[in-house]
Amino acid sequence: MAAVLPTLLLILAGVLVGGTWSLYRHGASRGAIVITALLAVLATASGVLWLLPGEGS
Repeated sequence: MAAVLPTLLLILAGVLVGGTWSLYRHGASRGAIVITALLAVLATASGVLWLLPGEGS
């Protein structure tokens, strides 16, 4: 049950990467592409960091 949130974050990251690629292919504005890509990186980093062992429970 503890791995649900990181899994959802990584799924979200995959959707955002696909969205970034789609925006790029359709010639969207650079701002939209950059924002979507940054959100994908943030979701990926959050999901991976959540899975790292630490001092938490």
